[in-house]
Amino acid sequence: MSLQSTDQIADLLTRIRNAIMVGKSEVYLPTSKLKVSITEALKKAGFIADYELIENSPRSTLHITINEKDKAPKINEIEKVSKPGRRVYVPVDKIPKIKSGRGLVLISTSKGIMTGQEATKNGLGGELLVKVW
Repeated sequence: MSLQSTDQIADLLTRIRNAIMVGKSEVYLPTSKLKVSITEALKKAGFIADYELIENSPRSTLHITINEKDKAPKINEIEKVSKPGRRVYVPVDKIPKIKSGRGLVLISTSKGIMTGQEATKNGLGGELLVKVW
């Protein structure tokens, strides 16, 4: 019997948050396209050090390196905004700035998952997924 999370984003964020709290620098979790695209956006923004896909059968594993050894993690807080019971959508002119631009929001747009800055530059609104700072 396999345990599968019903909310993939919450699972990803909780695993990262828990690893940071106990001082771990790596996380392994079952992969999905959504988790990979969120992880890719976090890496591009510099919040995580690296990630890799480990191809296994029947399901691949996502290996996330949160920070280099002996360095503090760059994530102070990571939180899910839109939830299965309450979706949060924002138009392009209402995309929030987090911590005066030091933070980041991830938005699911019609062109894929992107940061708030990228969405504003492309003139796209969408579902507000994650706040990170």
